[in-house]
Amino acid sequence: MAEPEKKKRQSRKERILDAAEALLARHGFDGVSMRMVAERAKVDLALASYHFGSKQGLFDAVLLRRAEVLNEARQAALEECQANAGPDGPTVEEIIDAFLNPMLAHGYEDDEGWRHYFELIGQVNSSTEWGGQLMTKYFDPLVRRFMDALKKALPDADPANLYWSYHFLSGALTLTFARTGRIDHLSNGAIHSDDMLGAYKRMVPFVAAGFRELCEKK
Repeated sequence: MAEPEKKKRQSRKERILDAAEALLARHGFDGVSMRMVAERAKVDLALASYHFGSKQGLFDAVLLRRAEVLNEARQAALEECQANAGPDGPTVEEIIDAFLNPMLAHGYEDDEGWRHYFELIGQVNSSTEWGGQLMTKYFDPLVRRFMDALKKALPDADPANLYWSYHFLSGALTLTFARTGRIDHLSNGAIHSDDMLGAYKRMVPFVAAGFRELCEKK
């Protein structure tokens, strides 16, 4: 295949993924059709089906595309955190920071595609239909590495308390990703749900304190 034609096809494929990402973030899996995606991407419906086969195939491709980038960034952050730690290893705060920084403080909020992706992840993570299956598939291997690091930082932790603490962290992250605007109204405009950096700065100490309260030996 000639290089210009290859780039053209790749461009159309990316347009399909971008369109699907935006629509899925707004309407959810059941509210989106392949035809809607094709119309938004300005491509033939047959081309969307050619590249991804089905709506499920397209949904998986949308999740995988940025999951790979995100997981690489989080893995690098964890490795850097561990490499720079003292003889006792990284602290709970440092591990939580490595977990959250690539998602909330990397400038992704300035990119419309990443905003749509995180909104979609917020939906998936809280869905009884998709949460256990898709979050496990795309994110659990890396999450387990963070959990291993937290177990070392909190050696006396009851496993139940450790995993509940992660569950609460995941819930806070999901609500933050959703950008519902509720906190804007509740605070009379003093706080904005789009402020990912503001959320990050506060979530690290808040979550770390919760882990310590439940998991450190009293």
